[in-house]
Amino acid sequence: MLNLLSPGKIFEISSKSTKYVFVVFIIVLTIGLTESLFLSPEDYKQSHSVRIMYVHVPAAWTSIGIFTVVAFLSIGIFIFKNKNFFLITKSLVPSGFIFSIIALVTGSIWGKPTWGTWWAWDARITSMLILSLFYFMYLLSWRIISDQEKAIKISSLIAIIGAINIPIIKFSVNWWNTLHQGPSIKIIGETSIHSSMLIPLGIMTAAFALLSLLIFLMKFNTEMIRIKNKGLDRL
Repeated sequence: MLNLLSPGKIFEISSKSTKYVFVVFIIVLTIGLTESLFLSPEDYKQSHSVRIMYVHVPAAWTSIGIFTVVAFLSIGIFIFKNKNFFLITKSLVPSGFIFSIIALVTGSIWGKPTWGTWWAWDARITSMLILSLFYFMYLLSWRIISDQEKAIKISSLIAIIGAINIPIIKFSVNWWNTLHQGPSIKIIGETSIHSSMLIPLGIMTAAFALLSLLIFLMKFNTEMIRIKNKGLDRL
């Protein structure tokens, strides 16, 4: 398992698979946008503004998912003493940060017609903002810390501490009175969202996941090439 997660192995795979991921992403995105914008019904309360959901929700899910992976790999850096994990986490974070911003912006756009305001210090919104700040701190640590060993430790600690916020995001609508509605999609229990909306939501989530994978592959390849050009290929 550790060999499969080694930068050398991933670089071998990523350098060959980027173009294929891009093609699949375009196909899935085209299907998702067609379903979301034209085939899915408008909401009886929110009308066509509900279509923002097909960008907002997948962006939030993807951002949360990426940070969770980064946190687990960061723990692995300390437990397994495998500092090669930092290349993977460092390459994942930019897309996670982008999607967290997309989630905040689209949530604000959706909030205006739904709640009558662009921003509210709702528990879910606030916890998502905190997630974005952790992403930013992770990226900033690599900008301001020149020593790689120190940057690996600091950025990993930021990810591990930030992981505390993940369950807060998830359960904020249950723990506090928030403007956000309760979960409509449940792994255990009955899902309240209709299939005519659930299917395009699932397709758009797959498209966003593919986009995050594509960004990761390009970032990872760039990092590996940079290391090789500096003559630091010890991985």
